[in-house]
Amino acid sequence: MNIVFLSIGTNLGQREENLKKTVEMIKEKAGFVQALSSVYETEPWGMTTSDLFLNMALKIETALNPHTLLKTLLDIEIKMGRSREEAGYLSRIIDIDILFFNDLIINDENLIIPHLLIPHRRFVLEPLAEIAPQLIHQSFGKSIESLLELCTDNCIVRKI
Repeated sequence: MNIVFLSIGTNLGQREENLKKTVEMIKEKAGFVQALSSVYETEPWGMTTSDLFLNMALKIETALNPHTLLKTLLDIEIKMGRSREEAGYLSRIIDIDILFFNDLIINDENLIIPHLLIPHRRFVLEPLAEIAPQLIHQSFGKSIESLLELCTDNCIVRKI
């Protein structure tokens, strides 16, 4: 079995319900949820909108390989109503990112693991540090806890 860390976020519609439904769909389609962070309300990162996000981190156990997992997660986003027609950072009903997949490093046209922006996003680091503070980011050789301490992102991230 594979150990995977995910980040999920939403800033449209019934945000709490979006997270709950997404977690349930991940359980049904992707694997066993071993750990779930608290929900965090966060300022938008890399975009201009007044709609605050709700974010969480998950640790799952899955039999899926990385590319099959990505396809499964993209299918969940579509079923939740996510549209990816426009490029860039936009408000969304749900966003699911694969942060880590075992200790793999993947860099191909469809998938980059570990997710490139982990060290720069407080909205990812705070929930992830809650469930896996000692997890080592293999590209930086630092724990999630250490990356959070070094993070220069000033966006507000508040546990709710």
